[in-house]
Amino acid sequence: MLRIHFTHDDLTRVRIARAPDPLAETVLSLSLVQARDIGGVALEGWRSMTRRRLRPELRVLFELATSAGATEAPEAFLHAGTGSLADSLEQTWSLPPQLWAADLCALEYLRPTAPRWVRELHRGDREWRGLVQRRLREYHAFAVAPYWPQLLAATHTERTGRALAAADTGLDGLLGSLHPDVRWESPVLSLPCPVDADLSLRGTGILLVPTFFWPEPLALTDNRGPEYPVVLHYPLARDLATYRTVWAAAASAETDGALVALLGATRARTLRAVADPAGTAELARRIGTSAATASHHATVLRSAGLLTTERSGPGVRHTLTPLGQALLEDRPVPPTPTGRAT
Repeated sequence: MLRIHFTHDDLTRVRIARAPDPLAETVLSLSLVQARDIGGVALEGWRSMTRRRLRPELRVLFELATSAGATEAPEAFLHAGTGSLADSLEQTWSLPPQLWAADLCALEYLRPTAPRWVRELHRGDREWRGLVQRRLREYHAFAVAPYWPQLLAATHTERTGRALAAADTGLDGLLGSLHPDVRWESPVLSLPCPVDADLSLRGTGILLVPTFFWPEPLALTDNRGPEYPVVLHYPLARDLATYRTVWAAAASAETDGALVALLGATRARTLRAVADPAGTAELARRIGTSAATASHHATVLRSAGLLTTERSGPGVRHTLTPLGQALLEDRPVPPTPTGRAT
């Protein structure tokens, strides 16, 4: 657990970034491509499409950022906070040697078997830096860039909503609602961390950065100087409707393209097949799979709130929920009784 201690000055320096950092999103997404158990159903379609576009030359990136996720991702690539990939890369390579050295110490502790070239990269090897930069640009072009305009729009909506909420509930409401795993008990903000530690901000404040391609909070310290605030990445989208909006940017040319990007081809087909309620055997016939496979996909869609399953005689009956129906029809998600989208 990491406990971040705020002073009065820190509370006056809480800011929300205007947008995610394109380099951080690119590096964090590398773990999602490799780990099928991270991100839930909403990222399965993106993961499937991205995997199909990978080339052998990009393997070096998966040695840099493993499937273990943000806990092993090189922090040097997550600090930039600029508006473009090129600017973020330039700023990353310009980080002072002490930050790269600290990152290398963490790497050797968390990943003692990391390839030698990753260590050379941290020590400033120009050849490896040039290769990594080229590969990151190639990967970013098809895995992140196609969705960026919609992602920025979702970020703007998120930022506006949090600013309005802060106006109503104050900083206690803002800091206490970032993520279920983040706990605010003034003046301490606590979040999961591989080690048990305390961090005093001492007037630097904190920058809250919305993050799309990582589903958990992630805090980054910065030893460049007191003028640099701690950065806390927090997940931007936690509902299927927001994910669908983002995926639609690059998938609009295909029939059901956004739905396929959201769920994957088979589960999108399963969801559409349930538009007319059906039992498992009938569902399997409609989507051309075995009953066991159809039942598995129905279970995943049910856990995402897109369909319900009820006992009907000796079998079961799968039916769309209002959320599932709204996603199929590409219309706004119906409100819950409290007026908030699920």
